[in-house]
Amino acid sequence: MEETNIKEATATLKYARISARKVKIVADLIKGKDVDEALAIVKFTPKASSEIIEKLLKSAIANAENNNDMKHENLYVAEIYANQGPTLKRIRPAAKGSAVRIRKRTSHITIVLKEKLDF
Repeated sequence: MEETNIKEATATLKYARISARKVKIVADLIKGKDVDEALAIVKFTPKASSEIIEKLLKSAIANAENNNDMKHENLYVAEIYANQGPTLKRIRPAAKGSAVRIRKRTSHITIVLKEKLDF
């Protein structure tokens, strides 16, 4: 068996103040797409997480070009996932002296870019 050395570049954002559920909606749109197409999709998607993902995608592209000597034209989004981070727990006063817990969710977002193999 012959192993092929496939280059990959990653970018990770930890503790993003948005729930992982909201990020996954936009992440599913760009999974498997070319980098330029993914940037266009994210730029025109009217969701809260699209701005965060756009910045992270640009960072992953810069990592690929500068650190791993990968060509921009051959890059595609191999993986993108959002895992749940720690939840910030806050309290809001409610009726009759009671309190209601507010959960401010965070997420860890990771983008993995790979190069298309041209034979």
